Amino acid sequence: MEIPTGSSNLVATLIVFSSICILIYFAVKTLITSNRFQKGVTLYQQKDYQSAEIAFRKVIDINSTNDVVHLLLGDCLMQQDKVDEAVVEFQDVIKRAPKKVDAYLRLSYALMQQGKKTEAIANLEKARDLFQAQRQQQKAEQVEKLLQSIQTASS
Repeated sequence: MEIPTGSSNLVATLIVFSSICILIYFAVKTLITSNRFQKGVTLYQQKDYQSAEIAFRKVIDINSTNDVVHLLLGDCLMQQDKVDEAVVEFQDVIKRAPKKVDAYLRLSYALMQQGKKTEAIANLEKARDLFQAQRQQQKAEQVEKLLQSIQTASS
């Protein structure tokens, strides 16, 4: 069965138009996300952690899988002494990206703030191991020194 030429042109036009609309939607969404992210970073640098938290949460509403935004949100929460909320953010990043060393380092700091030294040490050990696996020996050694100082302080 043949499709009349006019119909095939209409179908092709609709497909092209739909594709363009989708591209425009994603471009606008990306632009909005980028602007909100930059606003959050600027507010964070200005030490306006409450406003930065709001900006980062808006970015997460648009793109919930951006690990950097979750880490920065966790940092904002730590600065506001919302340690429990920060722990959740850092743990979420680790669940999504188990090789994200920054999340383990930040989580260990938050756990130390909560007095959960054993868990903090376990996360530092994981960070050290990840640095070694990534062949970042200098950073692994820095974490090892930190581990040793924590263990020495508690002895």
